Amino acid sequence: MFTFDTLSLLFVLFLALGVVPNIFYAWGYMDHIERKGHFLVHYLSFILSMLGVVLSNTPLAFLFFWEIMSLTSWQLILANAHEKGTLPAARLYFFMTHFGFVFILLFFLITSDGNLSLSFSELHAIAAHFPYPTLLFFLLVLGFLSKAGVVPMHVWLPYAHPAAPSAVSALMSGVMLKIALYGFLRMLLEVLYPWHLEWGVVVLIIGAISSLIGVLYALSEHDMKALLANHSIENIGIILIAFGMGMIFGSLHLPLLSAFAFIAGLYHIFNHMSFKSLLFMSAGAVLHQTHTKNIEKYGSLIKTMPITAANFLFAAVSISALPPTNGFLSEWMIFQSLLGSSSISDIILKISIPFTVFALALTGGLAIACFVKAFGITFLGLHRSHNAKHAHEVNRLMQIGMLSMAAVVLALMLFAPLFLHLFDDALVPFGLSDITGRITPTFWSIHSIAHNGGVVSPLFLTFALAVVVFALDYAAKLLGVRSRSHRTWACGYRTNAKMQYTATGFAGPIRRFFAWLYRPEVHFHKKTVAGHTTKFTSALYDVHIKPLFEASLYEGTKKALNVISYWVYRLGHFEQVRYGAIIFNLMLSVLFGYRIIAHHFSWATLVLEAVILIASIKILVIGDKE
Repeated sequence: MFTFDTLSLLFVLFLALGVVPNIFYAWGYMDHIERKGHFLVHYLSFILSMLGVVLSNTPLAFLFFWEIMSLTSWQLILANAHEKGTLPAARLYFFMTHFGFVFILLFFLITSDGNLSLSFSELHAIAAHFPYPTLLFFLLVLGFLSKAGVVPMHVWLPYAHPAAPSAVSALMSGVMLKIALYGFLRMLLEVLYPWHLEWGVVVLIIGAISSLIGVLYALSEHDMKALLANHSIENIGIILIAFGMGMIFGSLHLPLLSAFAFIAGLYHIFNHMSFKSLLFMSAGAVLHQTHTKNIEKYGSLIKTMPITAANFLFAAVSISALPPTNGFLSEWMIFQSLLGSSSISDIILKISIPFTVFALALTGGLAIACFVKAFGITFLGLHRSHNAKHAHEVNRLMQIGMLSMAAVVLALMLFAPLFLHLFDDALVPFGLSDITGRITPTFWSIHSIAHNGGVVSPLFLTFALAVVVFALDYAAKLLGVRSRSHRTWACGYRTNAKMQYTATGFAGPIRRFFAWLYRPEVHFHKKTVAGHTTKFTSALYDVHIKPLFEASLYEGTKKALNVISYWVYRLGHFEQVRYGAIIFNLMLSVLFGYRIIAHHFSWATLVLEAVILIASIKILVIGDKE
């Protein structure tokens, strides 16, 4: 029922690193929670359910803990149910998480042949004899990656994470999304191996699109927590790029490169957990003091909340993949795995991998721009609201939580070779090559497996950065450089908060460049003076962006389902004979479909069943036109 192999124990460590700092933070955040008893029960159950998912070794146990994880996180979103938007966000999350659960259940029912008490290792033999392995792969994609939040199944993240308490947002984004990736990875390694080349390409393209779409929508957000949720979509995409390359190399019988890519993906899972949890904690501290998630209402918080500002800046630099941070190291490894494909001649890979390199590079640049906006508008400049002006540092428990998570980020950077060794040990029992000696021959450096690959040393980069900083500081003191503080020059006008750059203005050039994706709705409101349209005392420039997939795919699907449900309602109430005939034909379709999936495919039988089904629909449903 439970397993304690290397991969499970690695994710137990992952849970410990993500949960322990969060417990301190959550305890300090309790005064911001209304239903404290409800919160504590579901919070602890949520943590234990994720531990159960990681340690489960049978489909039955896995599905049980998976459902507990989904239900408890759903209830945690409802901790502050009275707040605007919480109930719709919880409903959307509930629907999407059970949408994925259906496909995971189908996957296990097929691969276990209905016996959900089999161990995962026993599922491989059944899956190997299934005639449609690609169907199993897509069940995995729809089941696990909808929970992880990849495009186009990502729509619940920007709503659920902002609605949840900040401690829960940190756990959901930093930890729970990676538990979904753990399930996806484990099924790939233990049940569906060996992989088809096309599967790896699909995962690679999904990852590239998710990373790019996620960061673009993050740039357009003014809700701090929604901005961070969109960055989770981006980083899940980056992890899937690594997994996709690992699958591609594995299918091409390049075991060293495959192991390197999977290790890079696992490293980024740990890294994203650390800096995204720290970002949500810091954002929660700001929300705790200002009582708003709108970035435009912040400003100058670095003066009154210096510890929170320092933690946010450290995490922002890490997620932006600037050297020598842990985010830089894992993304460097993912780039090296992409560049390791230069000798592959397959035409599909010649198209998809350069596109992925372009998407990943563009994502990195846009992520830097986004966090310049997030940190600058939030912590620098002048106060933009009364609450921001009177904010102060959060309590000690919340500070301990943030500082503990910052220590995790620092450890993943300074001791990267040690963690890479753990990742390699976790993958070797699943048939991947042991490459520890090649990627970390010394404790000081990380080497690429790719031909003519590079070398990076986190400790050397950190030491070099410290030397440069201290040298510049010493030179300033030696030369007697003096600083002078003075009010910002504003062409003779007195500076105020309204004269600053806004988040909307900062993202304006990028928003106009990607207008085909954003399709923004621009509203300009102004208060005139005595009816003169050229004179006004105040103006408001407002931009609303509804995500493309939500506006087209999901809204269109909802409208189609409403039409179909109304049609079925009319049949059920006013045309009972036709309604019964439709149900009969649906049962026929399910039985014929089961035969095609469960047994060998036969064109003659397929044609015969199609004729029977068409004749039944014509006679029983359509009937005589007269």
